[in-house]
Amino acid sequence: MTKADLVTALADKAGVSKKDAEAVLQAFTDVVTESLSQGEDVTITGFGTYSVTERQARTGVNPRTLEKIEIAATKTPKFKAGKKLKDAVK
Repeated sequence: MTKADLVTALADKAGVSKKDAEAVLQAFTDVVTESLSQGEDVTITGFGTYSVTERQARTGVNPRTLEKIEIAATKTPKFKAGKKLKDAVK
């Protein structure tokens, strides 16, 4: 499902215009992004939790030259599905 498909589905389900649905979806993604960048988790009960995990620095290997390279530590977003979502997908 693309963003356009999601906007259309939201608009149909909520009975609002596509413009309003897109504004709500954009606001949602903005709030989640801002919260994660500040180190806060976002939990939607029954749906899931968005969080940030830290990856340790490590040594990797360039597959083309087999040269060892240092990969810096990074932070990455993570999503853990909630029970209701997992049950619905089963």
